[in-house]
Amino acid sequence: MTDFAASAVPLSGGYGGQTFAVSAGDEDAVIKFYARDPERAAVDASLLELVHGLLPVPRVLDLKRDGSFEDPPYLLTERLPGINLQVFLESATDEQRQRVGTQLGELLARLSGMPYLKAGMFRGGELTVEPFGFGDLAEYVAGLRLGFDDRQREGFAAVIDEAEDVLADGVHRVCLVHSDFNPKNLLVDPETARITGLIDWEFAHTGSPYADLGNLLRFSEDQVLAGAVLAVLRDMGLGERLVDLGRAADLWALLDLAERAAEHEIAAAAHRLVSRMADTGTLAGGRPALDVVH
Repeated sequence: MTDFAASAVPLSGGYGGQTFAVSAGDEDAVIKFYARDPERAAVDASLLELVHGLLPVPRVLDLKRDGSFEDPPYLLTERLPGINLQVFLESATDEQRQRVGTQLGELLARLSGMPYLKAGMFRGGELTVEPFGFGDLAEYVAGLRLGFDDRQREGFAAVIDEAEDVLADGVHRVCLVHSDFNPKNLLVDPETARITGLIDWEFAHTGSPYADLGNLLRFSEDQVLAGAVLAVLRDMGLGERLVDLGRAADLWALLDLAERAAEHEIAAAAHRLVSRMADTGTLAGGRPALDVVH
C-alpha cells in the first residue's frame, strides 16, 4: 500500500466518489475514494492504463480494489499539470479557443476510433462490457419523472423522432465513450493552450461515436471553439450534420441528468434544456447553430 500521508485538499468534479489532491512520495498525486460505487475503482484504473499514451490521462500509482463504506477502495494517480479548461476559456482569445478546439476534435477522433463490439457499461478490471438494460428511447422517456404536461410529451415525441432520423444517417459503430467530455474535466497549459489532461472517467462506457461530442456541445455557444472541433471531425469522415448527431447521441445522458434537476445546477440546466426541447418539439431546443458547414 502506497504511503500518501500529507496534506489532502478536496478537488471539485466527479459525482461517484471523493477526490483529493495529496502527496505520494516525492510527487503530487490525486486520490479518489469509491465509497458509493466500490467496483468502479478497478474499472477506472484499467481504463486509464488502456488509453495511456493515446490520450492525456494520468499514470496509475496505486489501486485498492476492495473495501467497505468506512474504508473504501481508492485509486491513486499522478496529478497532471495545467488548469481547468472551463476557467481558461473565460478569458481565452479567439486564437487560443481555436487551438484548444482543434485539440479537442483530435481527442474526440481518437476516442471514436477505439472500437468495441457492443454498447454497455464496463464491469471489473477486465473491462467486460455489460449491455444496457433499457429499451428504446421513447420507452426510456416514459419512465422518467420530468414534469411534462400533455403538450410537452407530444413535443418530445417529435424530438425522439428527429433524433432517430438523424442517427440513422450517421456512423453505425460502437466505441469508447468518456461520457463527461466537457471543459470541467479537461486541463490545459495556460501559456501554450495545450491540452494536458482528460480526467474523471467514472461514467465511461461503450456507445455512440457522437456521444462525447454531444456532451461537449450540450450547453456551448462558442462558435470559434465548436467550429475548430467540427472541422477536425469532418476531416475524419464522421459526417456533416455533426451538431445534430452529437445532440441526438447525447439525448440519453441529458435526460438522465434532467431527471435529477434538484441535485445540482448542472442537472437543473439539463432539465431547462429538455423542457425547451419539449416546448419547441426540436432537437436544438432553441440552442444556437454551431455548424460552420451546411
